[in-house]
Amino acid sequence: METIYILNIPNFYTSYYLFGLNQSYKLKFKMDNRFIRYNNKPVLIFEIQNKIVIIDNDDPINVRQELYDICTTYFVTNKLFDNKSFGQDKVKPLFPHYPINIVKLYLGLYNFKLLKYIGFKPTLKQLYTLIRRPNYKNYSYQKHVSNFVFFSSNIWKKESEANFIRAQFIRFCKADSRIVFEGGFVPRSDGNNQGFDNELNARKYNPKTFSKLSANSKIVLNNSAVCGAVSWRLAEYLNQGLFVLSFPFKIDLPIKLENNQNLCFVNNTDEFPDVFDRVFNDSKYHADISEGGKRYFSEYCTPKAQINYIIKNI
Repeated sequence: METIYILNIPNFYTSYYLFGLNQSYKLKFKMDNRFIRYNNKPVLIFEIQNKIVIIDNDDPINVRQELYDICTTYFVTNKLFDNKSFGQDKVKPLFPHYPINIVKLYLGLYNFKLLKYIGFKPTLKQLYTLIRRPNYKNYSYQKHVSNFVFFSSNIWKKESEANFIRAQFIRFCKADSRIVFEGGFVPRSDGNNQGFDNELNARKYNPKTFSKLSANSKIVLNNSAVCGAVSWRLAEYLNQGLFVLSFPFKIDLPIKLENNQNLCFVNNTDEFPDVFDRVFNDSKYHADISEGGKRYFSEYCTPKAQINYIIKNI
């Protein structure tokens, strides 16, 4: 089995790719002093056949130019269409993915080097975060016949458009008598709920409960996250074979998700009623899109499929 050298200690956001690499390669940790500053960051750096590869899972701000200059290929989760930094030749988009529980792999790969390179408290935080995430599972597709809809989200301080879209979704679900709704906004710790008091939910959901409730939802909402990023929840929704209602992406994907094939795109919240009416009145439409999203995930988004894509593009 070929060996891949992991050159830094990334945080939990890169867990999906460490898991995928471990399925096909032998992993060895070799701390490269050039990359110490990227420890405990959402950046995975590895070497294969003397080629340095970057996987940048951060919010879409800019390419980390010093890494770009020394790498063979620079993969990004959120390759914004309108950002010149992401238009450079070596930058490649990634398929949707999400953080998973890899505590055993994480400890086996890094062991006591965690304390040396990121410290005691950051190590505990990473382990706590990882262990609360669900284990990776390739879900079997199942039809969703109930009228249950789950949606829970934070109120972001500087993302007013995203907040409005999500608030409208919550309001619509609460008002539609056909829907059995659970969720709402999580109250902000600073008390500034930005006028969304009627959309608040007193309950907080741990990641495993969140995933379980989402899996039972007839419709799930995907809208732009911080800085135009696509939420990692999209990948989990596709894996679970859910009907994804989405606003247009601001990022590139290696292969597009097609409207009315893999998900349902809308351009504004006024379209919510029409989509819900069609979903409730046309079970075939609901099943076709749900299954189409699951097929997309199975072909392109599993950990092994993503690693095959990455290696092929190095």
